[in-house]
Parts: sequence; structure tokens; C-alpha cells
Amino acid sequence: MNVTVMRLTARGLLGRRRALLLVILPALLLVLAALTRWASDGSPSASSMLANGFAMGTLLPLMCLLVATGVIGAEIDDGSIVYMLAKPLKRRVILFSKLAVGLAAVLLFAVLPIMAAVAIAGDEGGQLTLAFGVSAAFAAVAYTAIFVTLGIVTRNAVVFGLLYALLWETVLGGYVPGIRAVSVRQWALSVGEQMLGSQAAEWSFTSEVGIATGLILLALTTAGAVYLGARKLSTLTLNSVD
Repeated sequence: MNVTVMRLTARGLLGRRRALLLVILPALLLVLAALTRWASDGSPSASSMLANGFAMGTLLPLMCLLVATGVIGAEIDDGSIVYMLAKPLKRRVILFSKLAVGLAAVLLFAVLPIMAAVAIAGDEGGQLTLAFGVSAAFAAVAYTAIFVTLGIVTRNAVVFGLLYALLWETVLGGYVPGIRAVSVRQWALSVGEQMLGSQAAEWSFTSEVGIATGLILLALTTAGAVYLGARKLSTLTLNSVD
């Protein structure tokens, strides 16, 4: 990774108007968490439903898409990536630097607020908060890799990313049994379910796959996305960006 690339990427990400959304969406989640606590009297099951449905199913993939397209997609769209590509840097160094910044931003603006929301909505001894935090972190790694690569592969990354995040992960991945098994959210939730043990079913914290399957699929998806992104970035020419 390159410190200069990381610094420029962070400055570009946080300097754009999209940075406002990085604060607005988590704030909305915290408000919903407070309302959930008030309505359910701090029930862990209600807290789990909020985190599983809205936080993991909608907010997290949207935040990852917002961040990922911001760290590289916007630079490709406006052509400013040419200045970085012209430097004597290996393309994979550029990719890993941007992935690192993207993941750090997602952990700060999405994973930590999800943990805070669970703690506010209702928990017992911090078990649910930790389980959702770990699951969200695993999902964030996969989502960030997928969306960063999508930003490299196509200039319509936001459109395709929204279709994937809202249609596949939120709607189909939340309600259609067969599709739930091939959802990043469900793979990540398998980790938290394992952590909670017998409490998972009581608190409505369940996954469609076992932890071994979930971890393998997360690893393969993340590695595949990073590999594809590196290959595509290595073949990206200055003329193709103009």
C-alpha cells in the first residue's frame, strides 16, 4: 500500500458532498434504534430484527457502495485517475491502498454505528452488539471489495450497485429462501450466529448457511473481487479513461 495514495483517496472521499451521506445514514439508524428501544422496552429480539433487516440488509451495503464508488469510481468518471495511473506505481498497490481507505471508512461510518444501534435498541451483556459488529465487519470486507471492483469494471457502478444492494441483498436476499443462501449478508450472519450459540434462535439471529460455508464463500467472493479488480486496473490505459 502507498501512504500518498491513501491520503489523497481519503481526502477525495471525505471532501465530496457524498460525505454528508456517510453521516446522515448512520444517524438515521441511531434514531430508529432509539425508537425501537422505546417501542419494545429494550427487547434484544426487536433490536436484532432492526439490525438484521435495516442495518445489515440496507444500510451496510449502501454505505459500502457509497464509499467504494467514492474511492475509485468517481476518479474514473471524472478522469482524474489518469494522474495516478501515470505515476510509477504498481496498479495493485493503487488498488490495495484504495481498498484499505474504503474499508476503514466503512468500519467507521457503518460498522461502529451498527454496533451502537444494537446497544441502544436492546442487548444483554453486549453479546448481540458484538455478534452484529463482527458479522457487519465480515460483510463490509466483501461488499467493499465487490463495489470497488464494480467501480473499476463499469462506469455505471452506482446503478448496478444499487440494483444489487437493494434488490438482491435487501429484497430477494431477505425474503426468498433460495436466494438468501447466496447473500453476503447471510454468509456474514453465520459468524454472529455461531458466536451467540443457543441465544441466536431466541433473539431471531439466524443465517441460511453454516459458519464453515459462510466463511468459505466470503473468502472466495472477496478474493475473486480483488483479483478481478487488480486485473482490470492493470489493463486500464490512460486513453480508456479519457
